[in-house]
Amino acid sequence: MRGCPQLVLLCALPWLLRAVAPERPAQPLARRGDPRDPARGADFDRVYSGVVSLSAENIYSFNYTSLPGQVRHSLPLLDSQELARSQNPRRRFGSLGNRSREPSETRGPSFPFSFKAITAQPELPHPSFQRSYNYQEVSRTLCPSEATNETGPLERLIFVDIASMAPRGAQYKLLVTRIKHFQLQTNVAFYFTASPSQPQYFLYKFPEDVDSVIIKVVSEVAYPCSVVSVQNIMCPVYDLDHNVEFNGIYQSMTKKAAITLQKKDFPSEQFFVVFVIKPEDYACGGSFFIQEKGNQTWNLQRTKNLKVTIVPSIKESIFVKSILLSFFSFFSFYLGCLLVVLVHYIRFQRKSINGSFGSTDGSGNMVASHPIAASTPEGSSYGAIDESSSSPGRQVSPSEGGQPCQSDTDSSVEESDFDTMPDIESDKNIIRTKMFLYLSDLSRKDRRIVSKKYKIYFWNITTIAVFYALPVIQLVITYQTVVNVTGNQDICYYNFLCAHPFGVLSAFNNILSNLGHVLLGFLFLLIVLRRDILHRRALEAKDIFAMEYGIPKHFGLFYAMGIALMMEGVLSACYHVCPNYSNFQFDTSFMYMIAGLCMLKLYQTRHPDINASAYAAYASFAAVITLTVLGVVFGKNDVWFWVIFSVIHILASLALSTQIYYMGRFKIDVSDTDLGIFRRAAMVLYTDCIQQCSRPLYMDRMVLLIVGNLVNWSFALFGLIYRPRDFASYMLGIFICNLLLYLAFYIIMKLRSSEKVLPMPLFCIVATVVVWAAALYFFFQNLSSWEGTPAESREKNRECILLDFFDDHDIWHFLSATAMFFSFLVLLTLDDDLDVVRRDQIPVF
Repeated sequence: MRGCPQLVLLCALPWLLRAVAPERPAQPLARRGDPRDPARGADFDRVYSGVVSLSAENIYSFNYTSLPGQVRHSLPLLDSQELARSQNPRRRFGSLGNRSREPSETRGPSFPFSFKAITAQPELPHPSFQRSYNYQEVSRTLCPSEATNETGPLERLIFVDIASMAPRGAQYKLLVTRIKHFQLQTNVAFYFTASPSQPQYFLYKFPEDVDSVIIKVVSEVAYPCSVVSVQNIMCPVYDLDHNVEFNGIYQSMTKKAAITLQKKDFPSEQFFVVFVIKPEDYACGGSFFIQEKGNQTWNLQRTKNLKVTIVPSIKESIFVKSILLSFFSFFSFYLGCLLVVLVHYIRFQRKSINGSFGSTDGSGNMVASHPIAASTPEGSSYGAIDESSSSPGRQVSPSEGGQPCQSDTDSSVEESDFDTMPDIESDKNIIRTKMFLYLSDLSRKDRRIVSKKYKIYFWNITTIAVFYALPVIQLVITYQTVVNVTGNQDICYYNFLCAHPFGVLSAFNNILSNLGHVLLGFLFLLIVLRRDILHRRALEAKDIFAMEYGIPKHFGLFYAMGIALMMEGVLSACYHVCPNYSNFQFDTSFMYMIAGLCMLKLYQTRHPDINASAYAAYASFAAVITLTVLGVVFGKNDVWFWVIFSVIHILASLALSTQIYYMGRFKIDVSDTDLGIFRRAAMVLYTDCIQQCSRPLYMDRMVLLIVGNLVNWSFALFGLIYRPRDFASYMLGIFICNLLLYLAFYIIMKLRSSEKVLPMPLFCIVATVVVWAAALYFFFQNLSSWEGTPAESREKNRECILLDFFDDHDIWHFLSATAMFFSFLVLLTLDDDLDVVRRDQIPVF
């Protein structure tokens, strides 16, 4: 018998071991040192009991004949040496042997066998992780195989060797039985129980008409922590805690798990589904339990009831429909814009036929040319009105002399040539401290200089996008490769119940849903480009309405906003290739930039000369992103971080409020070495805050800044008290609230100034509100969260809700892209009613 191959026995299936035949005394075939011939065998489905010790072991022989065609797979049994290497010999409690009449092709039973050993005292040791745990029941399933038509029926002799290291002897009970429900069926729920010492695995074979399936596993309780693994048909089956991650695809699990599989990935078109219960819960977010000396049986109740259902995944036709729907949905916006352009063109042609000669404004509407447009040269100050046509008392600086029309890209003029001249500085201080300001007061710089200043926004964000996106793409490709190679699906936080793989991508639907950001961002760039071209043509024609009427049109920030929207789609897609704790900033970085650029554009509309430079703006965005990363890393439990952040937030709000209130004219000269700086600050405080307490000098700005500071201080206090775990969303909420507050203030002040809101911007405002409301509803339907463990994140997973392909977060992508597009159009068209209003009649607020 020593010549027979032997296998170390570790565990079996517990749920099949309850209904057994009447127990009978042990009938061992041989004992250690006993030369008797082990010809007498044991029977299946019968319980055997006995005692083994350090000097005595019992061996049982089970005879089984395998017939061809009983099971549709054929695999060799694991030889004794291979399995023995995977276990500690000191922990073995039994061994399994297999003798066949075909020594050249050793095969196992056609149906898997369950081996179960039950002891009273002491408990059976079971190898798990780095420590040993004691269990009263330990079972394992023998890796199945079958006879073939070539070999014919195979007679099997399966040997079970029961041994113990106990010097005084250990009682045991042994049961060997066939598993009658081993193969899982499509669309049929299967219920079973597993424990750390009794792992389970089952077989599934793809039906002929199914190319992809989803394995859904559900448990009513979160703990004990478990692992679901899918392994190819091969032996050994890795069904222990310390080796289940060595092969196949696996997920940790509390209440939910879902794995999508494709038939093409399995050559035999079948696989094993393995369920392993962890001896500890720390991998799923539970506490790392330290076993107490007086409690040796705490883990005996770690059983888990599970339900597994394998359902077919979506077909290729659903993929095609979803892709086409995504493209057609956003190309409809292109068609709508073409229709609007066509309507404007027809109106222009009709007015031309009727004899109304003129040129179009930036929005494509027809405006009549001023009688002196052909003879009035364009002044170097874009928007500055000639002294003869200005309001009384307006001072004209020496820089406003007549110059021929030049291109915006002319590099011969720099801002320093004008902005640092003493008379200009004096003129700024006089004008910007007036109680009532008009747009002509804040649009005095040369048009070419200001255009160059705002074009830097576009070139800078393009450079940032290239240098930011390339390493991001490289990193997420690496993440996806690691997931595909290792099979560890705990790396990425998908909504696994609605994650459709395509090619090497694990969740193609989450990537496809970001298509709207790219297409609508590009469409917005086309709209801005059209306006820019029309405006340039009007300037070249020396149209007085383009030079001296309406809001000065600088398109650099609009171009930057379009690029930012496109990059948000690209980086959000990159993030959703493998969403996790390490790359969350990919999805949020350009969101901060979009909100910041919108606020800058809104401020630049009425303050074209004093808006922030591109360098200062992007440096501020970089500081915000850095602070966000620090908040995610340190903000969960560090009270001091929240204290420091709240102080920085409040001080930044006050500093920005001061700059806005004084139109950038409140400056502190750091070259002063005496106490003059403090005297001037005290004088400003006394003049503006004490003497003017009854009525501030700039009432509208004061109201806005008071409300804004209250909102920001409330955010700071909320963060300090509650310390939200999702710091990135908290930071984004601050930006969005400030943007909405400023936009509401702008629209209210516009209506107070008796200005109109034309039908087009009014439609965009209504569409923005409706779409943002719907988008935020889907945004708060949390389907995953990288703040916890992967198993905890999967508890939030939910089914697809659109075309069986897109989930709630995908719809958020669609709607948020649409909402941002409409928001950009609001900023682009909000002041179109002022295109026929002189700039010295447009109030500043």
